[in-house]
Amino acid sequence: MKIRKIILGSKSPRRQELLKGLDIDFEIDNNFHFEEIFPADMPHNEVPQYLAKAKSSAFHRELECDEMLLTADTMVLKDSLLLGKPKNYAEAFDMLKQLSNSKHQVITGVCLRTKDKVVCFSSISEVYFNSISDEEISYYLTKYKPYDKAGSYGVQEWIGYAFVNKIEGSFYNIMGLPIDRVYEELKAF
Repeated sequence: MKIRKIILGSKSPRRQELLKGLDIDFEIDNNFHFEEIFPADMPHNEVPQYLAKAKSSAFHRELECDEMLLTADTMVLKDSLLLGKPKNYAEAFDMLKQLSNSKHQVITGVCLRTKDKVVCFSSISEVYFNSISDEEISYYLTKYKPYDKAGSYGVQEWIGYAFVNKIEGSFYNIMGLPIDRVYEELKAF
């Protein structure tokens, strides 16, 4: 079976940009009926992959024989606390205060699904932040409004330039898609 159409099931402009960077033709279809709910007792590092697979299962139609659907979910893990997308300014401010002057993990789960096959995996990156003042957090939130980003920040934005002092793992994973691993999995199909 040859994959003739890749469908990116995501509203994220960053995931779209990263997939475009592979020079692969794809279309965007984010028509899902899905709530980001997971079992309370699930280990935190498994949540993004679980949600990526759940998004794939919630796709609005059956896939054709030559189609592949790519879905993903990214979360930030600080100590034992999962940080998803903030609901408002106050929540975003609190998240960035927690990340200031510390290390955290960014975990992205990816699901690639065809009519006959499902491959899911996770990628983990360690991110080290310098200390961020309240004024700097306020500036970032007011100017960049990162309410669609796990952990309330985009590593490719001002806050990443100014405060990320070390990364272990994939930079692109922190943006929302471990694109090198995606490429390897696409080749394997």
